[in-house]
Amino acid sequence: MNLKNLAMWVIIIVLTIGLYNMFKNPQNLQNQNNKTIIFSEFLKEVDNGRVVEVQIQGNNIKGVMADGSVFSTYSPNDPNLIERLTDKGISISAAPLDEKMPSLFGVLLSWFPMLLLIAVWIFFMRQMQGGKGGAMGFGRSKAKMMNEVKGKVTFNDVAGVEEAKEEVQEVVEFLRDPKKFSRLGGKIPRGCLLVGPPGTGKTLLARAIAGEAGVPFFTISGSDFVEMFVGVGASRVRDMFEQGKKHSPCIIFIDEIDAVGRSRGAGLGGGNDEREQTLNQLLVEMDGFDTNEGVIIIAATNRPDVLDPALLRPGRFDRQVVVSNPDILGREKILKVHAKKISMSPDVNLRTIARGTPGFSGADLANLVNEAALLAARKNKRIVTSQEFEDAKDKVMMGAERRSMVMTEDEKKLTAYHEGGHAIVSFNLPNYDPIHKATIIPRGRALGMVMNLPERDKHGHSIKYLKARLAVCFGGRVAEELIFGKDNISTGAGGGSGSDINQATQLARAMVTKYGMSEELGPVEYGENQEEVFLGRSVTQTQSVSEAVAQKIDREIRKLVDEGYNQAKTILTSKIDDLHKIAKALLTYETLTGEDIAKIINKNEYPPNKEDLKVEDESSDSALGSIGLKPKIVH
Repeated sequence: MNLKNLAMWVIIIVLTIGLYNMFKNPQNLQNQNNKTIIFSEFLKEVDNGRVVEVQIQGNNIKGVMADGSVFSTYSPNDPNLIERLTDKGISISAAPLDEKMPSLFGVLLSWFPMLLLIAVWIFFMRQMQGGKGGAMGFGRSKAKMMNEVKGKVTFNDVAGVEEAKEEVQEVVEFLRDPKKFSRLGGKIPRGCLLVGPPGTGKTLLARAIAGEAGVPFFTISGSDFVEMFVGVGASRVRDMFEQGKKHSPCIIFIDEIDAVGRSRGAGLGGGNDEREQTLNQLLVEMDGFDTNEGVIIIAATNRPDVLDPALLRPGRFDRQVVVSNPDILGREKILKVHAKKISMSPDVNLRTIARGTPGFSGADLANLVNEAALLAARKNKRIVTSQEFEDAKDKVMMGAERRSMVMTEDEKKLTAYHEGGHAIVSFNLPNYDPIHKATIIPRGRALGMVMNLPERDKHGHSIKYLKARLAVCFGGRVAEELIFGKDNISTGAGGGSGSDINQATQLARAMVTKYGMSEELGPVEYGENQEEVFLGRSVTQTQSVSEAVAQKIDREIRKLVDEGYNQAKTILTSKIDDLHKIAKALLTYETLTGEDIAKIINKNEYPPNKEDLKVEDESSDSALGSIGLKPKIVH
């Protein structure tokens, strides 16, 4: 493409130079041998006998001197001029003015600059529109055909989605041998919809299908269909299917199809004519071509709930393949695929990394491996060790460290006791996840955090677990209250959507209104009042619950929140000595693992080379004397 553009520019430059010379050089050549003289000088030369020949054409006179030079002049209406020339014996020739029509070459020559300008304008318009027909092909499809010769993707490159690969295996076999199915009268699904959270590998799976089948792969985004002008999207849909039929058997992959396939007529203010026409054309095309033509449509979305029902009916996208987040075995396989690209130390255990990354998608795991490689390169290492993987996991899950953040000693100690409260409560709850790491190093937007990781993948949670979660959320606030008093608690537990109080409130509300875990309200799902903005005004929809029920919901939420708060207070009151130990250790080490916390609490053992930092059996007043705040112990 670059060579094509370069050649076009060379042609334009050569034509411009040639055009300039064509209009300039003839006049210059003529002026080099043709001298223009004034009329009085011409008469003087005639009288001196130096003029031997003249040609008169209207008032223009051209002639030849005795020395062979050529001249030209302009003559006024002089009636005695001919007689004067005859007396001197000068050869005279006359011709009428040239009044004939210009030749075809002359017309082309005169229009050449305008034609060249139009050609250059069309060229730039094509470049601005990506070369897909340019200004003359606005309705052409933007689908790109990918013939992967070197970077071919197969099922071996897709890990962690074994069930999804089995479901799309039929599509691969159909593309390889369509007659195998048509012989028996079977029809392969015309459309395959890949559904799953972001980053689970839907696009990669579609490319692997094309790679396994060895057929052309057209890819396009749902937003590429929709334009400002009504009808353009529908035209692009028609053109896309025409391209597919010309290259059949092939796969057409539409990414983020919810951009064009949303339900028609949904929401306030009516629909979008352009988007709805595009969707209508897509529905017609999918139901209008024969599967024997070998064109398979694969689409991906993480919002199947907003798609138009007509798009999901049998005959269109009648097969939905769920591409979910991988389990521990899938995560290990994905890590193996990405670990092939880096130089890895033998001490790296991918199963351990997979166990410590529950809920990670394929994209998250790829990012984890890449971050580990970048951290190793930053330290000038030649291989990636387990320490880089651990640091990369902390960075991805908790955010980057902000060691440059300036904090006073009082703020550090307040943060240490806050995080120590979370750690002590979670450590003493048998129904909660084990502690992975506790830190007072600022990460992301938090001044510190305690991270818990489940021992295995979980697909559901019990009431005991959720109540334990509520207690852990209040562990930091209760620790501040017990140690520093109610008048000195900080804003660390609130102030944002991810704060402890916000998490506890949202969890309690979900337990009451969504999960049916309230004895008084029963196993019923209750909605909430919702607002939508229409024409710049907030429009409140009809209340989904009555005022009496809303008050009961609020009471049940408060009941669960108070229960979690009191449970955290009971634990920390009885384990106040452990809280002092963990807070002191956090101030010293800044970061403690779950094993470190267990050893400190159970065995009073501290990490290596720090034995002198053990908390001695001293009163809380002496342990906190440097803070300037007397602790308030509530029994």
